[in-house]
Amino acid sequence: MKLKTKLRLGIGFLFMILLSFGAISLYQINRISESTALILKDNNHSLQYAKEMRVLIDQDSLQQATSVTAFKALLAKEQQNITENGEGKAVDQLSAALDRYLSTRSNRELTHIKSAIYQIEDLNMHAIVSKSQLSEKTVAQSTLYLGLAAFVFFIILFTFILSFPGFIANPLALLLDGIQEIGKKNYKQRLHFKGTEEFAQLATAFNDMARKLDSWESSNVAELKSEKIRTETIIAQMKDAVIGIDEKNQIIFLNHLASEVLHLNANDVVGKTVNEIADKSQLLKTVIDKKDNELLEIVLHERPNYFSVESNDINIAEVPDGEQAISYTQRNAGRVFILKNVTDFKELDQAKTNFMATISHELKTPIASIKMSLKLLEDRRIGELNGEQQNMVHHIQDDANRLLKITGELLDLAQVETGNIKLNVQQSDAREILDYALNAVKLQTQQKDIKVNLNAPKELPVLLADQEKTAWVLVNFLSNAIRYSGNHAQIDMSVVQNENQLTFSVKDYGKGIADQYKNDLFKRYFQVPTDGQHKSGSGLGLSISKDFIEAQQGKIWVESELGVGSTFSFSLPIAL
Repeated sequence: MKLKTKLRLGIGFLFMILLSFGAISLYQINRISESTALILKDNNHSLQYAKEMRVLIDQDSLQQATSVTAFKALLAKEQQNITENGEGKAVDQLSAALDRYLSTRSNRELTHIKSAIYQIEDLNMHAIVSKSQLSEKTVAQSTLYLGLAAFVFFIILFTFILSFPGFIANPLALLLDGIQEIGKKNYKQRLHFKGTEEFAQLATAFNDMARKLDSWESSNVAELKSEKIRTETIIAQMKDAVIGIDEKNQIIFLNHLASEVLHLNANDVVGKTVNEIADKSQLLKTVIDKKDNELLEIVLHERPNYFSVESNDINIAEVPDGEQAISYTQRNAGRVFILKNVTDFKELDQAKTNFMATISHELKTPIASIKMSLKLLEDRRIGELNGEQQNMVHHIQDDANRLLKITGELLDLAQVETGNIKLNVQQSDAREILDYALNAVKLQTQQKDIKVNLNAPKELPVLLADQEKTAWVLVNFLSNAIRYSGNHAQIDMSVVQNENQLTFSVKDYGKGIADQYKNDLFKRYFQVPTDGQHKSGSGLGLSISKDFIEAQQGKIWVESELGVGSTFSFSLPIAL
């Protein structure tokens, strides 16, 4: 019989046992439920009607018409709820006594009414007691039956559990012994199973593996030595500084360039831990603790050099106790650190930043002169302009404002890139930030007849932020929303407090942003492709906004859907 068939039969047997016990349990539980339901099904209603009738008699002896009406209604309900022997006769007596009392108003008949009510209550109380005893008897019987069934099934299952696993466990134990022998490099070990087809095939596969390992053991040592020499040669000739440490933080290799950069001799440090060498070279400790792609400044040949640090984990097949073995798992055996000299790129980047700062600063003066000239042209005292000339002046003025905004953004970017961003983080009034931003875009909203809906609490907490930079970011959000909104549109601006953060959001109802562009929105110089209807900016506004907000320990993000609109948000910490 195949192993799969044995397992199916065993599981099927367990399933039938569980199914049988479940059926017996359901049957007994149903008996208990039915017997319990009988106790309070109808008798309780009769007792309630009788009680309410006695209350009506005690109140005014059925002198008022309303009491008589209520009494008759209760009597009618009781006539529909007769469940016990003799209860129907008592109800008839009650009905007859009521009719006689209503015609004679005799106290004797009133006594007959009360007597009939007491008789009804007595019958139903005795019925409840009787049914309760019957229910207890049923529960006791069901408990006994369930206990017997559980005992029988336990004996069956216990016997099955003791005998069935042996069909599988015994061959597996032999297999485990064989694998342990292979782990001890005893590649002469062989297995021989009888009976079960699957275990016979497993023994054949195990024996083939043992034979191949025996062959591999005798031929692979020389190949491994050759690969080791080749790997060491490649590492030594790399043009980047390369450092390798194992899982115990011991240095396992150091190429020539790494020795020069760290001022260490490879022969003196290989095999020692990083902590042991840290006293001689704090620079090595700095390299290992550095995050990936962070720049490290090192002085070489009396000239500052910049290196990017990249680290990679060394993952190898699991080899117990340092021995060679076949394994399907991997373990971390250390890390490799690569120091790439990026001095030339750093100098080019610095030159680019200096150029942007210089050209932006120089452009501000002529742009300001152009704006002053445009201001003079609009002055009627020096002459009237015709309609076409006025349109040209307005276009030039728009372009001048746009150039001035771009030069300002370039200057801000230069500050960010050089690390000279100046923040005046202090307790700031969130309401003043809102008012400043709304006033700054007031003219733009009036030109396009756009309504800005502000949703903010009357009392806003104090922020821990740079008020000027934060207002600049909010103005940038509003300007972008106005740019991508049509005439007579609406823009929603909201402020929400969430624990110790205050979130500002600006939502427009424009065309929205495709998912493919969302991850690049806050990158420098990135611009979402437009349909030609909207003027594009420099692609720096959102990037600078991100730098400003994150420099204040805040967060910035965007949510957008095509055809619905976009919501730009940032959050800043509340002053505690």
